Amino acid sequence: MADTSPLSKSHFETLAEFRYQMRRFERFSELAAREAGLTPQQYLLMLQVKGMPGRDWALVGELAERLQMQHHGAVALVSRCEAQALVERRPGPQDRRQVQVHLTAPGERMLQRLADLHRAELKSLRGVFTVPQIDLDS
Repeated sequence: MADTSPLSKSHFETLAEFRYQMRRFERFSELAAREAGLTPQQYLLMLQVKGMPGRDWALVGELAERLQMQHHGAVALVSRCEAQALVERRPGPQDRRQVQVHLTAPGERMLQRLADLHRAELKSLRGVFTVPQIDLDS
């Protein structure tokens, strides 16, 4: 059952500050990707491929889920990344109908450069950008 008690002014301030800091980081990320010659979505796709738990590749369906997009949109995004030689598709070894998306060497280098920038930005936000602790019972 959802709590229907109204949030306090302080709750709204906390949520607004968190959303503001999150958007500032997203904006930084978008600009960094564009300055590197990528769209923000291309950077996020490469990040998800590299960050897939337990392996260095991802299935197109997994990428669609992790990027919160439709499957056909993920297919188109993979195609655009592939056209720039950032990723490559490989058939699955057990099921050749399964398409694995792998980073290429140039994609790895590009992702590493952008990840270094993001790490530095996150360090600069230490203590500013934190997940709010909201007392949901008050």
